[in-house]
Amino acid sequence: MMATKNGTILVIDDNQGILDSLKFSLKDEFQEILTIKSPTSIPKVMRENSVDIFLLDMNFTPGVNDGREGMMWLKLILESDPDAVVIPITAYGDVELAVKAIKQGATDFIVKPWDTEKLIATIKSAHKLRLSKMEVKSLKEKQKQLSHDIEKDHQTLIFSSDAMCKVISTVEKVAKTDANVLIIGENGTGKELIAHEIHRRSLRAREVMISVDMASLSETLFESELFGHVKGAFTDAKEDRAGRFETASSGTLFLDEIGNLPISLQAKLLAALQNRAVYRVGSNKPIPIDIRLLCATNKNLHAMIEKNLFREDLLYRINTIHIEVPPLRERGEDIILLTETFLKKYAKKYDKPLLRITSKAYDKLMQYRWPGNVRELLHTIEKVVILCEGDSLRPEDFFFDLDNKTSREESALLKLEDVEKETIRKALLKYQGNLSQTARELGITRSTLYSKIEKYGL
Repeated sequence: MMATKNGTILVIDDNQGILDSLKFSLKDEFQEILTIKSPTSIPKVMRENSVDIFLLDMNFTPGVNDGREGMMWLKLILESDPDAVVIPITAYGDVELAVKAIKQGATDFIVKPWDTEKLIATIKSAHKLRLSKMEVKSLKEKQKQLSHDIEKDHQTLIFSSDAMCKVISTVEKVAKTDANVLIIGENGTGKELIAHEIHRRSLRAREVMISVDMASLSETLFESELFGHVKGAFTDAKEDRAGRFETASSGTLFLDEIGNLPISLQAKLLAALQNRAVYRVGSNKPIPIDIRLLCATNKNLHAMIEKNLFREDLLYRINTIHIEVPPLRERGEDIILLTETFLKKYAKKYDKPLLRITSKAYDKLMQYRWPGNVRELLHTIEKVVILCEGDSLRPEDFFFDLDNKTSREESALLKLEDVEKETIRKALLKYQGNLSQTARELGITRSTLYSKIEKYGL
């Protein structure tokens, strides 16, 4: 099998014969050989291409042989890309100049006339150095990004209910694939924890998982945060910076609250996903990406499509697999299990090791509807642990009102949802699953019907 050719070489020499000779000698060994006669074109080529090796002549003005021009361009290249690998091309007898260039940051040098085998060996060795430099740079950028995420307290999934067992069963099936997954559910249900579980069980588990809260990104920060930027792209761009896509490459990218992304930016996200490449702000050089995409939302994206608030093609792109995380009120015994876990955590944190919860208090917790789900339960337990004065938590220690207006409204809403679910079920049976006829019977669109079928699990 033929070896894969890698690497882009840029040759800068004012002698067309040397350009042709080097291109002929290297074309079978490397992916792309770019040639230019004037060094003034170097900045433009660097902006438009990912150059791995620069083969740089040291003299360009007729009659000038002191190498000053080459040294100037060497400095410019390294200022633009500190990780660049530059190999000066020097005439026989100019070894002193070559040594000076190496002291200024050049990697090696080539002497005219050259031996082709030695030339190729030198450039291949330089290419390995370039790959090592890029790997180190990538790791540093990932580390920098992870340093912001590592402090997050990523809780583990705690459950025993049938509803959550079904969710984890789906997670097990999809985790080993690279399929895009859309996780939906109310606020506080643990969508991010499900995303972490998918990543943990995936073939990319040894790589990073990068999370982005789409709701927190302004339109001005969107491209810089997701795609990165180059130095000088805007006022505060004081250095090159990799975006979240680039940092997550070879790992998992989790886009939380995807439904909050303005439709004006959705096309840019879709283009990156379709092309598997991003462009840093201020650059037109494509950067290939290899990510596993997970998204989450508490919004009804099908309803948003009907209102022209979400792109249908983007939904299809992110929604290969659909996972719905059930609200806490549908998880039964998980309320007790989570309460015990949170109580143990905060009793230790606030130095109340003897603290216990009474059975009547558990009954009150089980009756409450938990509109804020697991997050609300977590904060509730922490609050009562802080405020309690004895060793027992009783019903009166919990301050929510089971008969409050919110609970009554939710109860009424659930009854209406039960009626709607049954009406749709009967219509589907009547028309033997034909969505078009069922939608006409119900007076709704096919996409609305589809979203309600998903919502009610019909």
